Amino acid sequence: MELFDEGLHSGVNLALNVEKVIYREKTDLQDLVIFENNQFGRVMSLDGAVQTTENDEFIYHEMFVHVPLLAHGKVRRVLVIGGGDGGAARQLMKHKNVMVTLVDIDRTVIELSKKYMPSISGGAFDDPRLELVIADGCKFVKESDARWDVIIIDSTDPHGPGEVLYTEEFYRDCKSCLSEGGIIITQNGVPFVQESELRESYDRLGRLFKDVTFYLAAIPSYVGGVMAYGWATDETGHRRADLARLAQRYIDAEIETDYYTPEVHQAAFALPLHIQKMLTREL
Repeated sequence: MELFDEGLHSGVNLALNVEKVIYREKTDLQDLVIFENNQFGRVMSLDGAVQTTENDEFIYHEMFVHVPLLAHGKVRRVLVIGGGDGGAARQLMKHKNVMVTLVDIDRTVIELSKKYMPSISGGAFDDPRLELVIADGCKFVKESDARWDVIIIDSTDPHGPGEVLYTEEFYRDCKSCLSEGGIIITQNGVPFVQESELRESYDRLGRLFKDVTFYLAAIPSYVGGVMAYGWATDETGHRRADLARLAQRYIDAEIETDYYTPEVHQAAFALPLHIQKMLTREL
């Protein structure tokens, strides 16, 4: 049996049995493989790194979407940079009266996800509330004069094409696209094996926003422990929404979730001490 061996982090490997290769092709932008695994279902890998799996993507995408939307409470427009698998879009479509712009550089990822992993997007790309833009996300936010209440940066790790989505210049351009009180959420990897990337994002966002931190979720297919989502906003009250308010917003939203709860939302911002130390010690 073939073995998928992810060596994204030096000295740490994730090995998955490949029951069947569904699709394999090197695109103009990245090397993409979709295969079946008995535990995770269908798995999508880009450039040798797991991006999403059918069976645990709900954790990643629910926390990416529902935390900022329910913390804000009045979101009407959302921008997603990346997210070609459609998982974030599917969660966003659960919220009534939300309009979404999704910008991804590679149409191939979107089409393959729709064809071979359709449960992840769940028809979101066909929803009239979603505008799909095939473009470079960095260029898009630099040139756009539109405003969004939440910007979700659903990027790959900061290597290759995804590296520019972690720069201070990109974060500054994203801020220029936020409406008043808006929130930026980033994919910031696994702190235990990506400390420098966590700290760099913290410092760069910290120079631009009043309230910058991370919140956590445990995603089985991401090796190394809990994954961090970056949080940045100038509205300090969003992160401090009390449990009763979050619970009422959750009820009012009438969304179905499998991981997210208002209690999980609050607890996710409680950073373990070793991660707090990462944010203060010198690199």
